[in-house]
Amino acid sequence: MMTIYQNIVAAKKENKKLLAILIDPDKTAIEQISDLVIKINQSPATHIFIGGSIVEQVSIDALIRELKKECQLPILIFPGHPSQISQEADGLLFLSLLSGRNPDYLIEHHINSVELLKNSVLEIIPTGYILIEGGKETAVQRVSQTLPIEKDNIELAFKTAKAGEYLGKKLIYLEAGSGAATPVPTDMITYISSNLNIPLIVGGGIRDLNTIDTIFEAGADLVVIGTAFENDSNFFTPLC
Repeated sequence: MMTIYQNIVAAKKENKKLLAILIDPDKTAIEQISDLVIKINQSPATHIFIGGSIVEQVSIDALIRELKKECQLPILIFPGHPSQISQEADGLLFLSLLSGRNPDYLIEHHINSVELLKNSVLEIIPTGYILIEGGKETAVQRVSQTLPIEKDNIELAFKTAKAGEYLGKKLIYLEAGSGAATPVPTDMITYISSNLNIPLIVGGGIRDLNTIDTIFEAGADLVVIGTAFENDSNFFTPLC
């Protein structure tokens, strides 16, 4: 049986596009899960990401257990802090914020998570996380206290992504930020994806189905939808 990562790599080789729905535990009540899962199961989603920049509640475990009762999609933790790690999930994106120079998000949080992870059965996927200017300050900027790469600085974004690949990251994640005014530019996605040998994830600022298609066509292997689905659980209804 293939791992989550092996499935992502296989999909890339077959040019099969993947879609993750990002669920923020701070904005999702347990009572909402049943209705939410119906919409997820009707959508083209292939993965569920759980997490956010700021998660204050301690019910991530319960949230994931409820999701798993009615949904068979792999669930990956998308952590902003070691406190968001849940053993109930299937895997973890082990994020390093390569676009910033805040040591907490480059290595410190990773060190602090070792005790939680060393005996875990979670599939841990090293991921280079790159914040791209999205037209407004986002939660990731505020929490990480780092600046994004300018949206027209394709060369720096590419070098950062390629450096991540050379460092051994298994995925690169281009992020405009939750609720960004604009998504990652397509010319940046195309240039980076055509020069990487590992799968490329793109998220942030995506508000409609046409933009998802455009980002896929530009070269993204996996697209993440968060705020748009959070604000409208019928986001994917036209496809159903």
